[in-house]
Amino acid sequence: MVKKKVKLGLAPTRRDVFSREDSLKYKGLIEAKLNEWDVDVVNIDWLNDEGLLYTEAEAAQVAERFRAEGVDAVFAPHCNFGTEGAVAKVGRDVGKPFLLWGPRDEAPIEDGTRLRDTQCGLFATSKILRRLGVPFTYIVNSRVDSPVFERGFKTFLGAAAAANTFIGARIGQVSTRPGGFWTVICNEGELLERWGIQVVPTTLVDITGGVEETLKQNPEALTQTVADFNARADFGTLKDDDIRKLAALKLVLLEWARQENLDAIALQCWNALQDALGLMPCFVHGELTSMAIPVSCETDINGAITCAMLQAVALNAKPIFFADLTIRHPENDNSELLWHCGPFPVDLADPESKPKVAEHYVLPGKQPGVGEFRIKGGEITISRFDGDHGDYSLLFGCTRGTAGPYTRGTYVWVEVDNWPLWEERIIYGPYIHHVAGIHGNFTASLYEACKYITGLTPDPVEPTEQSIRAYMRGEDL
Repeated sequence: MVKKKVKLGLAPTRRDVFSREDSLKYKGLIEAKLNEWDVDVVNIDWLNDEGLLYTEAEAAQVAERFRAEGVDAVFAPHCNFGTEGAVAKVGRDVGKPFLLWGPRDEAPIEDGTRLRDTQCGLFATSKILRRLGVPFTYIVNSRVDSPVFERGFKTFLGAAAAANTFIGARIGQVSTRPGGFWTVICNEGELLERWGIQVVPTTLVDITGGVEETLKQNPEALTQTVADFNARADFGTLKDDDIRKLAALKLVLLEWARQENLDAIALQCWNALQDALGLMPCFVHGELTSMAIPVSCETDINGAITCAMLQAVALNAKPIFFADLTIRHPENDNSELLWHCGPFPVDLADPESKPKVAEHYVLPGKQPGVGEFRIKGGEITISRFDGDHGDYSLLFGCTRGTAGPYTRGTYVWVEVDNWPLWEERIIYGPYIHHVAGIHGNFTASLYEACKYITGLTPDPVEPTEQSIRAYMRGEDL
């Protein structure tokens, strides 16, 4: 996977009545820290001889440059008190996720003079951001080398990536939803009107036609793809022709996703595809998902949106997986099975569970193409975007892998502190049994992302909202 960077508009600010020299010192320290973290920065060194924002007249120039450079987020570190009006205008005019923070002040010098009064300025700027309707993320006033600053900053980058991916997302839709799946009904018009989310449809006729053409016209790419498949999974009793069809399906979907600039795909994985191609696409779902083009099953568009957000929140550093909430553990009351027929990425397989591809073991026809393996445990964030009656929310929480019985398909057992709480939250909705998962704890970033998506309510389960805010304050550090 290619890690995605957030392009950050950096607008350090100061105020005239405080130390210019100390402001320049902290500007350098902050820039050095961002460079250490390999952040893609658009700075304002061109603005004046200091590269600091300190007059309201300069705000329009900075906003114009940031828009022209296509920044994904804005960071205005207060190198002293700062100029609140200028900072807030930049935040308003750029209209991207906004980070507010300043380095903690030292003690007054020997004559009693205070050089920066940064904290005081942060209080001022936050008020004007609110007055101008600019949503923002705040990191507690802390030192440049503090783990609180690092945690808050990296949480913000994930939040910005998730919010920017959500707004204006392009979701590929392959065919209609399965007739019996009322659960995946969504309001496509509302998604477009509210957030610019565009559903890009294609038909199974187009996809199967592409597969047939690829099988005839692209033998070299097919041979390479099949070899890659066999290097990473055991295809057991599958016929060579079936493996080539799976390879062709991957190539067709991948090319379509690239042409349409898709963030995710919602695909009708059964049952028309089985009649058309004689296979299950599950393994191919996992292949595209591992390439940062996540695929949701059963034409679940809201599920695909969730996948895109979760992929972005980790800056494409790791693949997600799309799962059913299936059954409770037979012995552990706080454990649940995350499972699906076989679409989890092979990259996530537990080292002790060798990936294999087999025939479907539930659906009639027993067509080939489903993955069968357990994925690794550890911390796993699961999430679901959904809505009804015009109200939308984002469910999310952190789980941990745990031991559980063997089952067919791709799966992992997870444990939480209070499963009945999760179950009740999902039942009362507006959610369904489909969720997206990603390894690691990204709950704070998802919580912050909702600030930048008008009309989307964060719905954290474990950790709670209070716990997430305490995490952001660094109370555990």
